Amino acid sequence: MSGLVSTHDLRPSERAFVTAMQRLCFGRFESLEIQHGELVLDPWPAMVRSVKFAAEESGVPRTSRDEFKLKRQIVELFEYVRTVEAGEIRCLEIRHGLPFAMEVEHGPSLNGGERG
Repeated sequence: MSGLVSTHDLRPSERAFVTAMQRLCFGRFESLEIQHGELVLDPWPAMVRSVKFAAEESGVPRTSRDEFKLKRQIVELFEYVRTVEAGEIRCLEIRHGLPFAMEVEHGPSLNGGERG
């Protein structure tokens, strides 16, 4: 496990993305570029909100404190991203404001490694 424990340990781009995931609540991000182990947020990736009717969970965006302990899903997402030299998250599914699953395309790797 990396040294990622709280939002204090995140890069500014990662902190901004955590906030966006919380606001989205349910849905997905599409075409999210990774360069040198960091999310590229300019231009901002496409956000698609999932809306279910007559559901108990309203999908209303939640707000949270600025500083909090990271859930395992967030730690795993950023640990993965930090190992990718070049690639694209084609689709990152968000449930309850947390990363749930993703599809990743890796760029060519100079070192022959799996993660670009």
